[in-house]
Amino acid sequence: QVCVALKKFQYYGYNAYLSDRLSLDRTLPDLRPDGCRNISYPTNLPQVSVVFIFVNEALSVILRSIHSAIQRTPTHLLKEIVLVDDNSNNEELKEKLQDYVKEMNGQRPGFIKVIRHGQQEGLIRSRVSGWRAATAPVVALFDAHVEFNVGWAEPILLRIKEDRTRIISPSFDNIKYDTFEIEEYPLSAQGFDWELWCRYLNPPKSWWNLRNNTAPIRSPALIGCFIVDRQYFEEIGLLDEGMEIYGGENVELGVRVWQCGGSVEVLPCSRIAHIERAHKPYTEDLTAHVRRNALRVAEVWMDEFKSHVYMAWNIPQEDPGIDIGDISERKALRKKLQCKTFRWYLVNIYSEMRMYTDTIAYGVLKNSLKTDLCLDQGPDTDNVPILYICHGMTPQNVYYTSTQQFHVGVLSPTIDDDDNKCLVDVNSRPRLIECSYAKAKRMKLYWLFTQGGSIQNRKSKRCLELIETSDNEFGFQLSLQKCSGQRWTITNILTGSTL
Repeated sequence: QVCVALKKFQYYGYNAYLSDRLSLDRTLPDLRPDGCRNISYPTNLPQVSVVFIFVNEALSVILRSIHSAIQRTPTHLLKEIVLVDDNSNNEELKEKLQDYVKEMNGQRPGFIKVIRHGQQEGLIRSRVSGWRAATAPVVALFDAHVEFNVGWAEPILLRIKEDRTRIISPSFDNIKYDTFEIEEYPLSAQGFDWELWCRYLNPPKSWWNLRNNTAPIRSPALIGCFIVDRQYFEEIGLLDEGMEIYGGENVELGVRVWQCGGSVEVLPCSRIAHIERAHKPYTEDLTAHVRRNALRVAEVWMDEFKSHVYMAWNIPQEDPGIDIGDISERKALRKKLQCKTFRWYLVNIYSEMRMYTDTIAYGVLKNSLKTDLCLDQGPDTDNVPILYICHGMTPQNVYYTSTQQFHVGVLSPTIDDDDNKCLVDVNSRPRLIECSYAKAKRMKLYWLFTQGGSIQNRKSKRCLELIETSDNEFGFQLSLQKCSGQRWTITNILTGSTL
């Protein structure tokens, strides 16, 4: 049995063995904020089609998603359920699921529709085919590993009824992938970093100031599942079907909706529990898909800020060597909808996002003495930069600014995240210190640097150089010393900048 359970876990990314033994109709703890239970809703809300998308999902997890949608959505509001099977090769999803659907449709003809793809289309195109099959005025697009909490639908349907240009996300709680227990998540908005990976955010100050934790939370983007007016979704351009598999499409949708006159919000009174899988089914090369998709978003929607996406991924803006496909249709859509600029979006909607308009060069930093070694932030806790074999991953990202600072490591996405680390001369030793702190304390954080030239501290006049050592496997270490003419190069110089 342990062997069966482990096999299932490795296959699904969650404890399917346990799921098969849990009731399909289990109750969830009501995690809505207190005020939600006292709100009454009109009876004439629009109906919703609930779409579930899956590939090789455990049957019990899909059935529990369907059961909870049926149980926790008022009958007169739930028009239908649409199942989109993105070419699963798992046998029990063919016959057993078909039998279940047949039995359900015997009680309510046509209530569950099944769309089966002949080849794997990926999550993005699967969502669009689910939308195409839906007939209710509002469409809810979900993964097939969720459980709905009580009263999830009414607050969403009311907000969309009041304004059809709102795209809504519920508030998510976590279904632990190993125990299937429900873990309460704090109320959050949804945003992204400069690589365009989606993430939870602290709700904006304007929301906290209301002191009403049932109020809608304005959100810069979407993290995944969302609910939308069926016709508005088409008018605004659905999802970018030129994207591959998944990753980035929810960021693209959020940015597009805001720039083109709609809005995105998260509703605290609508709670849905979702399994965060230990591994996902589409992950053959997830990072490559997300990167390609992110560059599509950057080129269509981000104007002069597209450089930030290239910088975060550490790839050159001119000739990146990545085929992002044809974006002319998406650019035409932006023109047709007369959308605002990305700068407007950053200033008005996602003001927590840090801007890096003063960056003039980025990439890895190499010394001509030993070109297979790169400057590296070293162990996180040390604050001591090191030399390491070049791999070009985040710890080796270096950004040089027009204010003559070197930022090393990840590009801090928002003002709520840890600040960037700056290269500083501390008592003649190279150190990495939070830029804002180093600046406030007037530390030596300014460096003169020209491409193929030296890196010299403006104040101490010492140069960052390599010295021979037997202390490590590479034979060299970083040092600050009297300049001896060592030469450094950084991979990419931004268009229009000179070094």
